[in-house]
Amino acid sequence: MIDVEIEDEAWTAALPKAEMLARGAALAALDAEDAAHEGVTILLTDDETVRELNARFRQKDSATNVLSFPAPRNPERHLGDIALAYGVCAREAAEQGKRFEHHLMHLTVHGVLHLLGYDHIGDDDAEAMESLERAVLAGLGVPDPYAAGEGEHERP
Repeated sequence: MIDVEIEDEAWTAALPKAEMLARGAALAALDAEDAAHEGVTILLTDDETVRELNARFRQKDSATNVLSFPAPRNPERHLGDIALAYGVCAREAAEQGKRFEHHLMHLTVHGVLHLLGYDHIGDDDAEAMESLERAVLAGLGVPDPYAAGEGEHERP
């Protein structure tokens, strides 16, 4: 089950289908890993809330685009939670010349893959994660977020 909570109405003001887009991207990422039976909660919130979460759990006092919080194994099969910061995500999409809905879908897939154990600390791990992101996003009709011409960007 994918639960999407919209805490900052800026998400729906900018993207009326934000909930549907996030849910669809999360399901696609789970399906790609044969984990469709797992649960995820997605929080679409503001920069201040993500900054507070980042400071509290990662000791980084700044807002970031997406945070992932894996859950311990549990009988409900809840993988964990992800939180996305509206202002950071909107700014990145504009700076990188990407459609905002595509950026939301990319960051949702990225966050879910972290819950599934993927990471991008080393080059090999990053390539594996980015390759899966590209495949999932292509299935959703989203252009390769890492391709040349998609704007300047860093890994999420």
